[in-house]
Amino acid sequence: MKTNTLIIVESPAKAKTIAKFLDGDYTVKSSYGHIRDLPKYKLGIDVEHDFKPQYVVSRDKSKLVKELRQAGKKAKQIIFATDADREGEAISWHLAQVLDIDENTIKRIVFHEITKHAIEEAIKNPRPLDLKLVDAQQARRILDRLVGYELSPFLWRKVVKGLSAGRVQSVAVRLIVEREREILSFIPQEHWSLTGIFSPTKSSELFEAELRQIDGKKIDKLDLKNQKQVDDIVAALKGATFKISSTEDKESGRQPHPPFTTSTLQQEANHRLGFSAKQTMRIAQQLYEGVELGSEGSVGLITYMRTDSLNLSEKFLAESREMISEQFGKNYVAPASRRFKTKSKNAQEAHEAIRPTEAARTPDSLKEQLDRNQYKLYDLIWRRALASQMAAAKIQNTAADVASNRGHIFRATGLRIVFDGFLKLFPEKTKENELPKLAIGQETDCRELKPAQHFTEPPARFSDATLVKALEEYGIGRPSTYAPTLATIEERRYVKRDEKKRLCPTEIAMLVNDLLVKHFPQIVDYRFTAKMEEDLDKIAAGEESWVPVVAGFYHPFKELLTQKDAELSRKDITEEKTDEKCDKCGAPMIIKLGRYGKFLSCSTYPECRNARPLPGDEKNNAHVAEPTGEKCDKCGAEMVRRVGRYGPFLACSAFPKCKNIKSIEVKLDIKCPRCGQGQMLERRTKRGKIFYGCECYPKCDFALWDKPTGEFCPTCKAPMVFNRKGETVCSDKTCSK
Repeated sequence: MKTNTLIIVESPAKAKTIAKFLDGDYTVKSSYGHIRDLPKYKLGIDVEHDFKPQYVVSRDKSKLVKELRQAGKKAKQIIFATDADREGEAISWHLAQVLDIDENTIKRIVFHEITKHAIEEAIKNPRPLDLKLVDAQQARRILDRLVGYELSPFLWRKVVKGLSAGRVQSVAVRLIVEREREILSFIPQEHWSLTGIFSPTKSSELFEAELRQIDGKKIDKLDLKNQKQVDDIVAALKGATFKISSTEDKESGRQPHPPFTTSTLQQEANHRLGFSAKQTMRIAQQLYEGVELGSEGSVGLITYMRTDSLNLSEKFLAESREMISEQFGKNYVAPASRRFKTKSKNAQEAHEAIRPTEAARTPDSLKEQLDRNQYKLYDLIWRRALASQMAAAKIQNTAADVASNRGHIFRATGLRIVFDGFLKLFPEKTKENELPKLAIGQETDCRELKPAQHFTEPPARFSDATLVKALEEYGIGRPSTYAPTLATIEERRYVKRDEKKRLCPTEIAMLVNDLLVKHFPQIVDYRFTAKMEEDLDKIAAGEESWVPVVAGFYHPFKELLTQKDAELSRKDITEEKTDEKCDKCGAPMIIKLGRYGKFLSCSTYPECRNARPLPGDEKNNAHVAEPTGEKCDKCGAEMVRRVGRYGPFLACSAFPKCKNIKSIEVKLDIKCPRCGQGQMLERRTKRGKIFYGCECYPKCDFALWDKPTGEFCPTCKAPMVFNRKGETVCSDKTCSK
């Protein structure tokens, strides 16, 4: 018996959520993402014949393709319901190709939230496949493959094996490298400030005011350059009298922020929650596709999370205004529904901003069903969306000038929240500072003068949030590309995280960036990369054909690559001469670049294998062997400490004759919470991720992803651990502690 309709989506969670809204006439299947792609181990693009791609079905999808074909034969019609963006359109096109469906007869539905109403409306209004969006996605994929497949091997030959380059990732690395060089070249400037502690005469109320003028001349931030200048001012004010020379009261309205786009969600989740861009998008995907809510089943909680639009549906606007009125009172509702206009000229206005699917579904009502991170992100999205429809906050700003009888003016400022408005739901860092009642001509007493030394600070390293913001401002990348770009440059070891989790370039990143800037300027040029994004948008809009766009980039790129391959040698790029002599053979030592950074090596290598860290740089040259005094249990040679891709380990110094290696176990002074016998150890998975397990493994297989504190939860008795922020929390995610 034939099923009336087969609906294919790309995610099993999404399939489960959609299926519950449909009757037995529908079957919902998942493609588990892309069903086919360019081949892994060859270029897969015919550059001689209009860049025709050679797509292949991945081996792990062959069984799934067979199942989808069988399901398609049993159905009267097939509808594709993949995500409402270029990537989703391309997945539908690939599915149609694999299932032998004429692309002109394809039925495609799109929706921006997985709710019963949205699904039913989408099914009533199917549309053809948008081949312009498919072309734009295909052009991006081909461009990225051409750059990565041709430029990465060039870097292997000229720098070090294992490096990669990418059309967007290399520009992101350039931003990080240039910011680091700004920081390194920054010279701090000393400057001083002078703050007076005043009180109205015959009053005990104190207020602070900062020196702003001397004899009518304004004092700028850097004008007081040293302590002597400040000391002279303090001396000049000895015995001076003060009075209020001017006052000002001004009430202003602070408007709420718009609802989230992909970019602003990633930025705010990073600022407020400490989430990386990749983590934010992973959790948002879960909330969009559906979360199990007990008897309700799988429920989609937010709208589509890859968007650059600020639109909100009329339905949500009405629901949110009603919700605000019920929860906070009518005075907290904005006078009229707010509609925001995006500043991005390429924004897809047919989409919506990221918002909850139901305004009435509060974060607290979901707290028991969501895990900790899902709850935090949903709470952030819900508050931001509803706050956008709340009344403006009213802020009372006050200012008063305190004048001395010797020509000095100090400025005091105050701030008071008269009406919190949207701040009640979406608080911001607003420090209230109320001044006492002051009147012009009122005498004041100077209780103390407080000089303070300051130094100008360099720009901060990029965080996930600030890098996403910079990429967006330059017009580089689109909502779907920010998180993968950041994840790629970290996985490829071009960046590492500092103690504040900010992005710091590795030495190899600096070298590769300099090489690309000098010899392949277009690849890492901000304006050129942004122009390429605009060309992709034009393809999506039907204003450009994809083949000429790809050809216009590729042919000059290939010609330059061939030229540079012949001109440049690896030694010129990666080696530096030194005056040092090898302490084993007397030959000159040179500075070489390895996968983990620079180190000193004998120039006669491989005849002499002497190598050591650069002076004062032992930490960054951890790949150079360190003697340990321990003997190899296989051959008796000395074991040395090395650092590999996944951290430190012990290796036999006789390598490659003896390939014995041992992991280095870091013992915590904590007994195993389960067996109470073994010590807890810091270990690593095969992919390098740190976890904490019992030393008695496999007899005791207790393990934790987060570092244990040695204490137990007072509520559920599970072990307490340190989370990413260093806070002590319960290891049981279902526990409220």
